[in-house]
Amino acid sequence: MNIEETSLPGVQLITPKIYGDNRGAFWETWNHDAFEAAGLPCTWVQDNFSVSKKNVVRGIHYQTINPQGKLVRVTHGAVLDVAIDLRRSSPCFSEHVAVELSGENGRILWIPEGFGHAFLVLTDVAGFAYKVTDRYNPEGERTILWNDPDLAIAWPVVPEEAIVSDKDAKGATLQTAEVFA
Repeated sequence: MNIEETSLPGVQLITPKIYGDNRGAFWETWNHDAFEAAGLPCTWVQDNFSVSKKNVVRGIHYQTINPQGKLVRVTHGAVLDVAIDLRRSSPCFSEHVAVELSGENGRILWIPEGFGHAFLVLTDVAGFAYKVTDRYNPEGERTILWNDPDLAIAWPVVPEEAIVSDKDAKGATLQTAEVFA
């Protein structure tokens, strides 16, 4: 595995070694020793999986109570995955990093606690799998509007074609959102 820092300190892109032959391909999606050596979490409390169709935007989600670190990857299809620094004390507050994750490239993104997370489905359908470091807590769940102009995320979708849940459509703006200290 190649583990590299992104432009946001703490957010890391993991590119596995993919072994392919005439039968298909194999790669590790998590390795305790490699993660421990890189200082990444090795204890997970929950695995999640979603399937979404093209132009679905999920997020920007985070929890202020029981903040979750997320290890995210795509099993099939492709998404534009976005992590946003929501730590007000950070020199990178409100900055984001966007990475294409796909079932083909096998890339994995580590998003630590204190960051918001969102993704846009780029293909007809995408399977999205992620591990989290803490339990889901609906009382701490927060959402920032996916297309808040203050975040300046270059989503490759026309806003009218984006498919967004009611909760995500009613997300707070960055200026009014409860974020981390």
